Order: sequence, then C-alpha cells, then structure tokens
Amino acid sequence: MDADVVIIGAGIVGVACALKLSEAGRNVVLFDRKGVAEETSRGNAGAFAFSDIMPLATKDVWRKLPRWLADPLGPFTVRPQYLAQITPWLVRFARAGLPDRVASGIAAQGALMRVARREMDAMVASAGLGHLVRSDGVLELYESDGEIRGAATELEAKRREGIEHRLVRGMELSELQPGLADRFIAATFIPAWQTVTDPYDFAKAVASAAGARGVAFRKAEARAIRPLGDGATIELADSSALKANKVVVAGGAWSRALTAPLGDRIPLDTERGYNTTLPPGAFDLRRQLVFGGHGFVVTPLSTGVRIGGAVELGGLDLPPNFARSEAMLKKAAMFMPGLKTEGGRQWMGFRPSLPDSLPAIGRSRPSPHILYAFGHGHLGLTQSAGTGKLIAELVTDAPPSLDLTPFSPQRF
Repeated sequence: MDADVVIIGAGIVGVACALKLSEAGRNVVLFDRKGVAEETSRGNAGAFAFSDIMPLATKDVWRKLPRWLADPLGPFTVRPQYLAQITPWLVRFARAGLPDRVASGIAAQGALMRVARREMDAMVASAGLGHLVRSDGVLELYESDGEIRGAATELEAKRREGIEHRLVRGMELSELQPGLADRFIAATFIPAWQTVTDPYDFAKAVASAAGARGVAFRKAEARAIRPLGDGATIELADSSALKANKVVVAGGAWSRALTAPLGDRIPLDTERGYNTTLPPGAFDLRRQLVFGGHGFVVTPLSTGVRIGGAVELGGLDLPPNFARSEAMLKKAAMFMPGLKTEGGRQWMGFRPSLPDSLPAIGRSRPSPHILYAFGHGHLGLTQSAGTGKLIAELVTDAPPSLDLTPFSPQRF
C-alpha cells in the first residue's frame, strides 16, 4: 500500500481524526483541495456547544417555521430555485420531527456529546491548546415569557442530561452582559459553555499538533474512491492514484460526491450560514450570545465580534446572498445598542447537514476499509474530537466508546 490511512478533508473534523489516529499509532496522510480549514471550519461561530442536544426538527422549530419561511432574509429559508432539489431532504426533515424520533435523536446526540466533551478536553490538553479556549458560558436570550415557555422542552432535556443551566433576569442578566436592549427580559445561562478564540486558528493548531505527530498533509482533490481487497484506491484530480489500507471521508458538505458512487445514498445537503465579523472593540461582548428567536449568535473572538448563523437551504452552487449577513447585522445593532457596525467582513459557509441532525459516522456499504465522518451540521467543531476518537476506534478495531447505530451511514 502507498499509505496506511488517508483522510479526505482537512476541516476541523478531518484534522481531529488525523490527530486521534496518530495518537492510536497509525500513519496518516491528510488530503484537501484547498488547505487546512479553508472551507466551513474557517468562519464558523466558534463554540463548543456540548449542551446543544436538540435536533433541528423540533416542535418549537415547526411552530416558528411558517413565520421564518415568510421572510427571505429570516432565520430559515429555502432558495426558490433550489426547492425541487431539497424537497426529499425536507420530507425526511419532517419525519425527523416526529415525537419518537426527536426523543431518540436527543438520546443519541447526548451520548455523542459526552464522548465529544471528554475527547475535546483530552485533545486540548495533549496538544497544548488551552490558550485558544474561552470558558465564559453562553446566554440564550428571550424577549417574552412565551419564549421561555417555548424553551421548556429543550431545558428539560438539558436537565435530564445533567447540563448545568439557570434562568437569569434583571440585574444578573445585565451583569453577565451589559448593554443589551430592554426587549430582552431573561436568558438561560449555561456556565460550562466554551468558545475558541478563533475557529480558524484553532483548526490550524490541531493540524499543527497532528503534523508534529507525523501526519502528512497533501494539497490534492480526491475524485473517486474504489474498494480494493484489504484497502481502497483514491483517484485524484491530477489523474494520479494511491492505495491505502483505510480511507476516511471527512469532506463535509462535499462528501456526497465521493460516497454516492459507492452505493451509499446519504441525504447530505448543506445549511448555508452567513456572518459578519466586526473589528475588535466593536462591542463590550463578555460571552457568546444566542438570539434564538432570530436564528443567530454573536461571538467574541480574538479577531473581532462575529455575528452570524441562520439557515439557508440552497445547495453548493448558488451564489451567496449577503443580504442575509446584512439583515443579521442590522438586528444585532438593534439588540446591542452601541454596536459599531463599520468595517465588517462578510462570509458564507456550507454546514454539512443530515435531516435528523446526527452525523454519519461508520463504515461504508461496499467496504469496511472506507469510513465516513461527516454531516455534523452546526456541530462540527463541537464534535470533532469525539468523532476522531470514534473513527480511530473503527480503524483499529477497538471497542467503541458508544453505540454507533444511530449514526450509521446506512440508517436512511
């Protein structure tokens, strides 16, 4: 074989898989067509969202959806020219919102989050990344008592999972985040919530730690994977090919082009997310803020104040609609009086999304030597180290840290 383990995709999930596999004693080659963290991992919201155990398709989301869809710049929208392509995904999304499926999804996500937190703590410690992590907590803000009541199901799920949280109002809310508009009457404060100083810097640091352990990076585009006896062949865009004992597909939203020809019809699509990063000092931001009723977050980064989020279903090929970034920035200026909105940098990224909000982690249909690690939606950074650990266990035939059945690539 030309290589032991090849990982396709050098986003945060791919580099975390590379580091965990190197720690397990495997020789790893990491492929990416652009470079380390040059796609979705470059500009995300930067949170370790271990308390986010709710699937997207909950009753609360369905209640808000008609209002959201009526606003083309709102928290959840479908580009009209993409409606035909996304309809099968939307049908599966609707099924994922059935009560029994929501309950099983919460259980699966909670189990994965426990592994993710443990492995992230271990990765941060072993790679010396503590200086890139902030432990300030998060405020999930409410504008009415009705919004608080609407969050009851999610808060109860957090309580069952042992996630510490409390409702804050009045002076306590003002002390945790000065300068908010009076329209916000309360918030859920989750003290254990963490953010990174900048997601791009964090991913690059993980990749550097992996490189120090012998992981090799190669800038190249994989066009196809072919099962080959006790391994696989990777065909590259430059017409070359190499053979590997194991191949891990961690290509995020672009993974389907490699997996569909193998016979795995995984309903992977992309939730396009937008943001604006304002210069440092744009606001006295003490911790990450979640404006759940409006579908966006505000994050303090070493590189500035990042305002972004929302969901746009529009695939990989349609041009960005940066009016969405501008709409969130305008709202943020209303919600955070005194926010300096000048000098911002706009960005759009492709969250790799599956209808049930769970990633695909497991072996491919045609070969146990081809493995998948993609589809994390909003939680790629959060679940990266945990996914890396699970992939390392599959590659080395070690006992799994959790039951992978809910994450099977063949569950659809």
